[in-house]
Amino acid sequence: MKKPVFPAALALAFIVSAGCSSIDKIDASTPEGAYQLAEEYEKDERYDEAAQRYQEVRTKFPYSKYATMAELRAADVHFKREAFVEAQAAYQLFKDFHPKHPQIDYVTFRLGLSYFNQLPSTIDRDLSVADKSILYFDEVATSYPGSQHVAEAQAKKAAALRMLAEKELYVADFYVRRKTFDSALLRYEYLLKTFPNSGFEPRALYGAARSAFETGEKDRGLQHYRKLTSLYPSAAEAKQARDEFERYGAN
Repeated sequence: MKKPVFPAALALAFIVSAGCSSIDKIDASTPEGAYQLAEEYEKDERYDEAAQRYQEVRTKFPYSKYATMAELRAADVHFKREAFVEAQAAYQLFKDFHPKHPQIDYVTFRLGLSYFNQLPSTIDRDLSVADKSILYFDEVATSYPGSQHVAEAQAKKAAALRMLAEKELYVADFYVRRKTFDSALLRYEYLLKTFPNSGFEPRALYGAARSAFETGEKDRGLQHYRKLTSLYPSAAEAKQARDEFERYGAN
C-alpha cells in the first residue's frame, strides 16, 4: 500500500502549525517558561522578538536565576544579528555586574570580538576599536589561560595588530609620496618598534632607510639598511635597497 502524498502547501502548513503549537504550550507566566519562550524565538532566528522576550524575563523575574541567564542570551542575540555595537554594550554591562560569573571568560572574549567585528574592511578608515578588541583578547589569555577561547582570542589579536601595522605603513607611505620624509621616518620606526613580527618589516626598513637618507641622517639610514639586508637578504626590498642606496654610501 502506497503512503499518502501530502501537497507541499499542506506540509508547510503542518510545520508552521506545529511550531506555533509548541510556543503556545509554553507557560510564560513563570520564569522558566518565559525564558524558554525567548529561547524558542531565538532558535527560530526571530531575534527582535527573542531580545524582547529576554528583556521581559529580566524585568518580570529580576530575582530568578533566569534573569541573569536572559541577560547573557540577550547579548548573544545582538551578536547573532550582527548588531555589534549593541552586543558590545550588553556584554560590557554583563561583565561589570557579574565579574565572577562562570562564563566570564566567554563574555570577555565576545566583548573583544564585538569590537573586532566593528573594524572596517579597509585600513584607510578609523581603526580605533582595534585597541579595545586587543585589550579584551589579552585579558582572555592572561586572566583565563585555561579558557577554550584563548587560541581564537590570540588569533584575532594578531589580525587586529596586523591591521594597525598596515595602517602605520599606509600613513608612512603617504608621507613619502608627499616627500615629507621626516614624518615618514617617524612612522616607519614606530611601526618597527610597536608591531614586531607584523610581516611588514622589509617594507618598513626600506622606507625608514630611504627617509633617513633623504633627510640627511646617513648613520640612521645605514642602520636601517644594514638591518634590512642582514635580516631579510632575499626580500625584494633588500635587493631594491642594494641597487638604490649605493649613492648614499650604503654598500
